[in-house]
Amino acid sequence: MPSALNRRALLLGGALAVTATCGFRRPASAQGAAAGPHTLPPLPYAPDANEAAIDARTMELHHGAHHRSYVNSLNEALREHSALQGMPLDELLAKLGQVPESVRTRVRNNGGGHANHSMFWEIMGGRGGEPSGELMQAIRRDFEGWDRFRERFEQASTGIFGSGWAFVTVDREGKLEIVQKPNQDTPLMEGKRVLMGNDVWEHAYYLRYQNRRAEYVRNWWNVLNWERIGERYAAARAGNLRI
Repeated sequence: MPSALNRRALLLGGALAVTATCGFRRPASAQGAAAGPHTLPPLPYAPDANEAAIDARTMELHHGAHHRSYVNSLNEALREHSALQGMPLDELLAKLGQVPESVRTRVRNNGGGHANHSMFWEIMGGRGGEPSGELMQAIRRDFEGWDRFRERFEQASTGIFGSGWAFVTVDREGKLEIVQKPNQDTPLMEGKRVLMGNDVWEHAYYLRYQNRRAEYVRNWWNVLNWERIGERYAAARAGNLRI
């Protein structure tokens, strides 16, 4: 009798086999996506670029199946709401209270998933290390140093019960804060801006790590693109960061 972990791996592997033939740089429309204003962004690097933390098969499944599903479901939820279709994603999420109740939960879950994953792909593909410049200065100021920042972020990532995200938010003054969110919720729903965040849903790490979330979280630092995260920090301070 296979163990629960092995059964989970087989199920995920089967899902991957179904989606493995999908191209991950083609536009969403080429994949039979639901028509609408939101599209699946291409990965900004090859699926194996994050092997130091995340295997290529997980990247393909995560991007090509999970993220694609969020985009398609969001477009379907907005299909009969033309006013909402014209809203930028961050604005749509910040104004969830104005979204009709009949589709609000779908917009919350799938819009949040789209925003969170679009950010997630963008900040990886790097070689880890440490940030520099104004971002490092802000980390030292707001978290009592780099080591303390890493410790607190890892605690936030591993401490989420069930599925969710650990985020670092940034305001116009450059102040940083670590927050946890369940499911696909995002600080954008509170009008805040996200500097970076780690996905701790099981589908983000299960094929390689199974239930070893803490190991995944530790290794994730090795693939961060601090140059790109630094650009996000500057954009947030300038008021230009959207998702």
